[in-house]
Amino acid sequence: MKIEQIYTGCLAQGAYYIESEGEAAIIDPLRETAPYIDRAEKGEAKIKYVFETHFHADFVSGHVDLAEKTGATIVFGPNAKTTYDIYQAEDNEEFKIGKLTIKALHTPGHTLESTTYLLIDEDGNNKALFTGDTLFLGDVGRPDLAIKQDVTKEDLAAMLFDSLRNKIMPLEDHIIVYPAHGAGSACGKNLSKETVDTLGNQKKTNYALRSDMTKEEFIEEVLDGIMPPPQYFSKNALLNKEGYETFETVLKKGNAPLTPDEFEAIANQEGALVLDVRNQDEFLNEHIPNSIFIGLNGSFAPWVGALIKDLKQPILLVVPDGKSTEAVTRLSRVGYDNTLGYLEGGLENWKKAGKETDTIQSITADAFENEYNNTIEILDVRKPGEFEAEHLQTADSFPLDFINDNMGQLDKTEKYYIHCAGGYRSAIAASILRARGYKDLVDIKGGFGALKNTQIPKTNFACPNS
Repeated sequence: MKIEQIYTGCLAQGAYYIESEGEAAIIDPLRETAPYIDRAEKGEAKIKYVFETHFHADFVSGHVDLAEKTGATIVFGPNAKTTYDIYQAEDNEEFKIGKLTIKALHTPGHTLESTTYLLIDEDGNNKALFTGDTLFLGDVGRPDLAIKQDVTKEDLAAMLFDSLRNKIMPLEDHIIVYPAHGAGSACGKNLSKETVDTLGNQKKTNYALRSDMTKEEFIEEVLDGIMPPPQYFSKNALLNKEGYETFETVLKKGNAPLTPDEFEAIANQEGALVLDVRNQDEFLNEHIPNSIFIGLNGSFAPWVGALIKDLKQPILLVVPDGKSTEAVTRLSRVGYDNTLGYLEGGLENWKKAGKETDTIQSITADAFENEYNNTIEILDVRKPGEFEAEHLQTADSFPLDFINDNMGQLDKTEKYYIHCAGGYRSAIAASILRARGYKDLVDIKGGFGALKNTQIPKTNFACPNS
């Protein structure tokens, strides 16, 4: 028996490879299929099943492509309706992988079709639980993503309470829990940085599994403090229900080198967004006018999904040398399949062709301290919980998550100093504001982490709720 967690840090996502006696199953694969096919070939195994725990909202699963390439059967739990062929498992139905058994446990709550998969060894012992977004380490899946006219988030939270108490908590403490996500995912609010644990430890430490908790208390606590879901979640869920272009088609189209003249012509003809994925310091120092920065060195795909509203938006890339394939791949993982190419030779080639560049001022926290007074405009673009925990006394909360909705509150004639926690999000915010006509912007290097070491007045620290 082999169980491997294939974890992708930038999405905080765990896919799983299970193998026994020359047969394999994949649980919740990412968009690109090569890692799973290569792993099966290495083990001389045939992929028999692709198990999906639910319709994922935070990434596009590779289940459709993987099934087409390998002949594997796609398995969803009850209530899953798709436009492509699947096998819809019944509650408690069992599937054989070599000498192993995988039992489908219908655990609605995160979504109506959410299903947890229990792995049973050849001797009939329960060994592992692949919980999807039903149970995380330290948390449970948010119940506000699959709301329908006749189903509320409170209804789903109540279903989740029952699923946990009736299907998961009665299982043995030694069972290993393999969730679909860890810290950094927007599918929950309090996820652990760990990616594997025992069910027994979760019963002791996970607030949502308290044995003395009433259903009403559970509903209140699970729903408390949840940020609104990123706008791309519902769109990714729809792609996972209806299917998508093959990854190879997307990669071939997007990973195309373009000369500066070709790049500029396509940008004008297609109304393409120029997305600069270099380091934030490089971007702030010099970039193509009106380009948007979202760097590969941070939570790239989730921020793209949160900030670029149209999945079909034509995109042109400015990338570090050798990073074009990575950029196109990571865009496709969250459904942005309309990349049209990248600037060959990068910004240096752009400048050699005589094209214009722009810059955004960036200063250190110490330099900002020298400029600081009570009347300057400071935009803190961290999340509301971060701001509430501690902030500069005269700063305004202006979360990057909602910048597209709140931009109209700003005055294009004002000067704004912008900071986040470390410098990544403030550069994104500054790039978006600059592209929308806000000219007098100053980024603060190192963000609040650096500002804490200055004498600028701050609020007293308050432990955040989540």
